[in-house]
Amino acid sequence: MGIDQTWKVGALAEASGLTVRTLHHWDRIGLLGPSRRTAAGHREYTEQDVIRLYQVLALRRLGLGLETIATCLDVGVDPVRLVNEHLAAVEASIASLESLRRQLAYVHDELASDRAPDVSALIGALRTMVSAGPESGQALRRHLDDDQIHTLHDRATVLGPAAHYLLEVEWPELYRRAEALRTAGVEPTAPRVRKLVERMDELSSLFTGGDSGVSAAVRSAWRHEPAAMSGDPTAPADAWHDLTAYLDRARSSTA
Repeated sequence: MGIDQTWKVGALAEASGLTVRTLHHWDRIGLLGPSRRTAAGHREYTEQDVIRLYQVLALRRLGLGLETIATCLDVGVDPVRLVNEHLAAVEASIASLESLRRQLAYVHDELASDRAPDVSALIGALRTMVSAGPESGQALRRHLDDDQIHTLHDRATVLGPAAHYLLEVEWPELYRRAEALRTAGVEPTAPRVRKLVERMDELSSLFTGGDSGVSAAVRSAWRHEPAAMSGDPTAPADAWHDLTAYLDRARSSTA
C-alpha cells in the first residue's frame, strides 16, 4: 500500500492559494488543523484534512461565516446536498419570478392601453406573489403576520447568501439530528444535545433579531407543520411535540 501524501502548512498554503496566517487561524479556532504528527513531532495535513479544506472553501463561496461552516461540517451536512438544495431553490425562484413577470407585463400593457386587465390575470399575479418560495417559507406565512414576515425578510437580507443555507438546510438538519438523539435515548442534558439547542437558539436570534413574538410564531410553524418546516414529508406531528419537550429540557439544563 502507498503512503498517504501529507503537507506542511507552508506547502498547503501555496497549493491552496491561502496564506500561512489564515491556516494558522483556522487551526486555532478549530475549523481546520493538521491531524497528523511525524515522529519528530511536526504537524502535517493529511488527505482528509485537504478534503475538509475544500469543503470549507466551497461553503465560504456561498457567503457563510467560519462559525457556520464549522457547524455545518461538524454536524455532517453534505456540501453537495447543500449546493443542490440551494440550486433547486434558486431555480424555483427564477421560475416563479418568470411567471410573475409575464403576468405583470400583461397587466402593464392592458393598463397602458387604458384597458381593464382580466381579473383572472390579477388573481394569478397575486397568487404567484403569495405562493412563491420553498415549502417551509409558505408554512411560515401561515403562522406569521405581514410585519413578522418583513422582520424575517429584513434579517435574511442582512445575512445575504448565507440566509438560504441557515434557514433551509442547517436549521432543519439540526432538528433532524436532535430527533435522532432523542429516539436513540440520549439524555437531553448531554453536551451534544445542549450544543444543538444552543445553535438552534443562535439561528433563531439571527433571523428574529430577538423578537419574542416572531420566535413564538416560528416555533408555532414548526409545531403545527413539522413536515413542511423540516423538509421531511414523513415528519409526524406527535414526534415533533415530543421533540419540543426534549429540547425544552435541554434548554433548562443550560440555564
